[in-house]
Amino acid sequence: MTYLYLKAIHIIFVVCWMAGLFYAVRLFIYHIEAQQKSEEEKKILFPQFELMESRLWYIITVPAMVLTVLAGIGMFCMNPALLKMPWMHVKITFVIILLVYHFVCQRIMNQLKRAEFKWTSTQLRIWNEVATCLLVAIVFVVILKNALNWVYGLIGFFSFVAVIMIAVKIYKYYRTKNTKAD
Repeated sequence: MTYLYLKAIHIIFVVCWMAGLFYAVRLFIYHIEAQQKSEEEKKILFPQFELMESRLWYIITVPAMVLTVLAGIGMFCMNPALLKMPWMHVKITFVIILLVYHFVCQRIMNQLKRAEFKWTSTQLRIWNEVATCLLVAIVFVVILKNALNWVYGLIGFFSFVAVIMIAVKIYKYYRTKNTKAD
């Protein structure tokens, strides 16, 4: 029964962690785009974005990541046989990549706080989709487990990534077109 509680906690905090990652990058995009505002607007927007990013990160995203990882480790301790399953190795690999993504986001947030604008809003829009792709990959690996045909899985995954990238480009095209019309 304890294992099921850990599993429920793991799933709940994965949802919270992903929500935090998705919204944090969206805030980074708005923060970057605020550079195009007047100096008066920047004086208001920059501190507000820094506050929102910081609260989201340290009150929701980081604790959710920690609880996700701890619950996952707890499940391994209760059921070490999971570590012998090939699908779990794939999942752990994607989770490690997601952790790297998390810490890159933290670095971006700290750069923005120092007024270092190294990313464009378009780059951040694409970066935001990386988390989506990782989430999709992890969910499919966990749900399909051993039934997953890796060739079809990889083709599907890269097709999904391609569709997301095309959608970002189309959005940028229409956004640029509408901005010029104003």
